[in-house]
Amino acid sequence: MLNSMNARTAFTARPTAAELDLLQVLWRLGPADAKTVHEALLPGRPDATYATVLRQLQVMHGKGLLDRDESLRPQRYAPVQAQDKLQQSLVKDFIAKAFAGSGKALVLAALKNHVSAKERAKIRQLLAKNGEQP
Repeated sequence: MLNSMNARTAFTARPTAAELDLLQVLWRLGPADAKTVHEALLPGRPDATYATVLRQLQVMHGKGLLDRDESLRPQRYAPVQAQDKLQQSLVKDFIAKAFAGSGKALVLAALKNHVSAKERAKIRQLLAKNGEQP
């Protein structure tokens, strides 16, 4: 059975870049032990040691970012929040801090130099589908 810290902690804890790497692995794999996470992480982070991955998973559990199933050996870890929920929360915080709460400013900054013509067309299509003006 998975057990976690206070659910409120998960919604206030903000993962570091390294923690986001581990969350990406766990969202892709589902609940996994430290060895499996380490092996999945190696192609992108060949310098990561098993001990470091295990310690980081333990820290993330302590922060409330991960659940840990202690009924199994080896213990399995799983993200507390679904990927889309955490991403929405991180984007909301980013917009508040970097763009004074303006989603429009974020979109304009993103569109300025980082979106291809094909991607712009897809964005227009999505806006039209949702009844928005491009």
